[in-house]
Amino acid sequence: MQLEISTPALLFPAITLLLLAYTNRFLALATLIRNLHAKYQQAETQHVLVGQIRNLRVRLNMVRRMQAFGVLSFLLTVACMFALFQEGFVLANYLFGGSLISLITSLIFSLIEIQMSTKALNIELSDMES
Repeated sequence: MQLEISTPALLFPAITLLLLAYTNRFLALATLIRNLHAKYQQAETQHVLVGQIRNLRVRLNMVRRMQAFGVLSFLLTVACMFALFQEGFVLANYLFGGSLISLITSLIFSLIEIQMSTKALNIELSDMES
């Protein structure tokens, strides 16, 4: 199968929207961490806060990985288009494959982070139930 320059170009809007969504998740986590810091200093419910702090730290690392693989996917897509422009078809195929693998990896980290987010909400709910 011969790649055309329009094929990797199709990933541009998808990757851009993903990066925007990842940035929004990062900003939401940053807000949660700042609010949690204020609660922690009041030290009323530290046992719940410790669990949330651990969860947020791991989730923050997940978002960083999501963003990194998303950016890598974007860079590999651009490199693929450049290789196609230079008529390096074999290299372009590898770059496009790498871009897709990077995008899949980013999406997997996103799925894991969503599961962790649900766990964080369950921590909050367990505090209100007891």
